[in-house]
Amino acid sequence: MIDLSHDIESGMITYRGLPPPVITDYLSREASRDHYAAGTEFHIGKIEMVANTGTYLDSPFHRYADGKDLAVLPLTSLADLEGVVVRANGKSDRGIPAQHFQGLDVRGKAVLIHTGWDTHWRTETYFEGHPFVTRDAAALLALSGVALVGIDSYNIDDTADLSRPAHSLLLGAGIPIVEHMCGLGRLPGSGFRFFAVPVKVRNFGTFPVRAFAIV
Repeated sequence: MIDLSHDIESGMITYRGLPPPVITDYLSREASRDHYAAGTEFHIGKIEMVANTGTYLDSPFHRYADGKDLAVLPLTSLADLEGVVVRANGKSDRGIPAQHFQGLDVRGKAVLIHTGWDTHWRTETYFEGHPFVTRDAAALLALSGVALVGIDSYNIDDTADLSRPAHSLLLGAGIPIVEHMCGLGRLPGSGFRFFAVPVKVRNFGTFPVRAFAIV
């Protein structure tokens, strides 16, 4: 099993402009001793965070009011998916065009885009000049019947494009997106199974996942 997700820590910034998570004790081990028998203690933690924290999955509801939310996404679109890695690391251009995906057998598969941008995680560089999927590439993927698309970059879209074409096209086709992945360089090009399952929250579009692959 290869872990493909970042740790979530108190105070960390995933996306510039969004607040960091605040992780505290709701009930500390010391305080819990008053509630249990001698020698018995528990910890109950509390976390306050926006949904777009760490490595997270976008459901169609994130973009569209009538799209599937986290609670109704079928597990078949999130777990035990045949995976394919598309290598886009080392490119001089930020945009990843459709030609990177042409000719690939991706129907029903998780397509994971390896840009190498995760090496900048938790640095100022991470927020600027990130690789992204172009509109034509997103259109091709949406038409190709992929089950899920993941990327190890700051955003699957160019954040300067406020229409967010990759999100709009993929989520509009019912295809979940996983952003801020890591470790994709450890995966083979194919021949693995992929998992990225969020909790079942109704009327919620995005949530962190523990993304991983079985090779």
